[in-house]
Amino acid sequence: MARLWDHLYIFSMLAFSVYSQLIIRRQVGRAGALPEGAEGKALFILHLLLNPWVMTAIAATLLSGISWMLAMTKFEISYAYPWVSLNFALMLMFGVLLFGESLSLSKILGTLMIMGGIAIVARG
Repeated sequence: MARLWDHLYIFSMLAFSVYSQLIIRRQVGRAGALPEGAEGKALFILHLLLNPWVMTAIAATLLSGISWMLAMTKFEISYAYPWVSLNFALMLMFGVLLFGESLSLSKILGTLMIMGGIAIVARG
């Protein structure tokens, strides 16, 4: 049971990471097209950085890193790192469900290959 709780660090790292990416995707999409000039790009980025949702995404990225550090106290990196690959599957799923992104056979097969690799490494 204790080992299950240790995995909470890995799962919280995944959750914070996915949250961060989804919020950034949503807010960048709402911000519009990236301006051409350097000054326009700087103002575009500044506007995003001051967005409260983007701030929560940045905080989530920090919490993801902290969760990862905690996971490293409990697992060998050769075991823990393959779990990071779950981000591929989660982002594919949320990209399709939340943003209407395309889903193709190659994306599905690639994701299944990643998941199979995770299962193999996790058992080793």
